[in-house]
Amino acid sequence: MIYLDYSSTTKPNDEVLDSFIKCSNEFIGNPNSLHTLGVKARNIIDIATKQIADLLNIKGNEIIYTSGSSESNNLAIKGICEKYKNRGRHIITTKLEHSSISAPLKYLNEIGYIIDYVKLDENGQVDLNDLESLINDNTILVTIGAVNSEIGILQPIEKIANIVSKYPKCFFHSDMTQAIGKININLDKVDLVSFSAHKFYGIKGVGVLIKREKIELVPLIHGGKSTSNYRSGTPALPLVVSMSKALRLALTNLDEKIKYIYELNRYLKSRLMVFDKVKINSNDYCIPHILNVSILGVKPETMLHALNKYNIYISTKSACSSSNSKSEAVYELTKDEKKANSSIRISLSHLTTKSELDEFIKSFSVCYEELTNLK
Repeated sequence: MIYLDYSSTTKPNDEVLDSFIKCSNEFIGNPNSLHTLGVKARNIIDIATKQIADLLNIKGNEIIYTSGSSESNNLAIKGICEKYKNRGRHIITTKLEHSSISAPLKYLNEIGYIIDYVKLDENGQVDLNDLESLINDNTILVTIGAVNSEIGILQPIEKIANIVSKYPKCFFHSDMTQAIGKININLDKVDLVSFSAHKFYGIKGVGVLIKREKIELVPLIHGGKSTSNYRSGTPALPLVVSMSKALRLALTNLDEKIKYIYELNRYLKSRLMVFDKVKINSNDYCIPHILNVSILGVKPETMLHALNKYNIYISTKSACSSSNSKSEAVYELTKDEKKANSSIRISLSHLTTKSELDEFIKSFSVCYEELTNLK
């Protein structure tokens, strides 16, 4: 098996699984309970929370545990808009966002919120002058993802945060699902940050919304205090503990991992560029973990299934996107319908080997010849 879909999900690290099992067996109490077992469980979750906070240089009380990035994004967007709706009903975003951003924004638009899309430059990054021109007295939220999940474009988050910070009525939320645990990124001045453990070798079903302590939200899930006033429910202690372990491991030797993945990306790109109908969509402003290409005239799903026969696994788009539509992200970047209708995403990891990429190219070449010669 050759797995090249790490941006969809990652296999949990063995040490992470060990932490999950040990915690499940040894700390059976509900962290919300007042008896001895509950207190022990609460102490363990507090230790895990402190570790996550220290790793990300934030405060422990700024962490809200969720089921994953989709919930975190919905809580951030809907929670801000409901709490601060008397300030205004204007939101700014981009056309590169994940469906867990675009869907709640569509819902809010239907109930009276105004959504504006900031212009992008030729590299797919936010036009900072246009962003500032869009902010007005009615703007309460700017939500811009750090890394696009389909192409890998990295946004200038610090510059965006500096602009938004000049407007005290407006908050800045960033979906960092494809960034946390993969690249070095500064969270200073970002008001709300979403991420999920399963993107950095943690277990599915747990994520975080970082919310700065002076900001308030209206919860999505009501029912009493848990680890936070903003998300009720029994704390998923084993998941939280395993996520803290996954994050620590992901950030260990991070610069070395990034350098290695850059080398893999360059090698793979050079091998793919020899195919006439392959067009590279990812550019120099993308993180190396994602390489998006189009095979002109070949449907993405067709190539995916062809490679699947060789036990090679890639993606057409973000795993949460509709499979039968064009890539809006590729179209937004290239303005080319053919590229947008024929793009695939190859996502890499520090676990990927050069020999795996050679085997991928070998099988890809066979599939390419078969599919591009179909009449």
